[in-house]
Amino acid sequence: MGRRETAAELVPLTPANPVGVAFKRSRRPHIRSRAAVWGFAFSAAVGFALVNVVDPFSGTTTTPAYAEALQQIPTTERYEGAPSQQLTAPDAAAVTITRDPVTVKAKPKPTPTPTPTPVAKKAASSGGGSSAPSAPIPSPGTAKDIAYQMLQQRGWGDDQWGCLDQLWSRESGWRVNASNPSGAYGIPQALPGSKMGPGWETDASVQISWGLGYIAGRYSTPCGAWAHSESDGWY
Repeated sequence: MGRRETAAELVPLTPANPVGVAFKRSRRPHIRSRAAVWGFAFSAAVGFALVNVVDPFSGTTTTPAYAEALQQIPTTERYEGAPSQQLTAPDAAAVTITRDPVTVKAKPKPTPTPTPTPVAKKAASSGGGSSAPSAPIPSPGTAKDIAYQMLQQRGWGDDQWGCLDQLWSRESGWRVNASNPSGAYGIPQALPGSKMGPGWETDASVQISWGLGYIAGRYSTPCGAWAHSESDGWY
């Protein structure tokens, strides 16, 4: 028996296939051909866009002759007729600075302190200041004479006598019966007068002795008491 023909091999005769040869048709589509077509189309579109975007005068050419010709064109003529962009900024706000007037005053110079002389230092140490008053030697037998003698016995000089004379002249006028509404009494104006001891009302020696002791214990010297009386009005 001979080979049995299959249904695929039995092909009717047609004008396109007069010999009746059976062709086996491929079932796969032409995928590679379509991908190539789409890739070419995409490349063409991108190239067209770049040609329209890139400046033809930018010098990105492939031929040296075109680049040389481009360099001969002035830069101002390359973009002639191209629209220009302008940016207008609003005016900046004006800033005004005002400063208050300043007055500069020179600092006053300090007044120099005078250096005391040796004479002034001695008078200050005795408590009588630099302007100790002077007084004449009193007549014998008077209250002033009694005071002058007692002052010499205490070792005080004539400079202290001038201060004592001025001090008690102001306080009582050297009167043994001088009294004050406050209760002060006698030549030294003791307060109360009775603390001067026996004879305090009429005896000048009692009053003067007590007064000199009071001055020595409180002000050291008659000039110290006189300086205090000058500044405060009492001693």
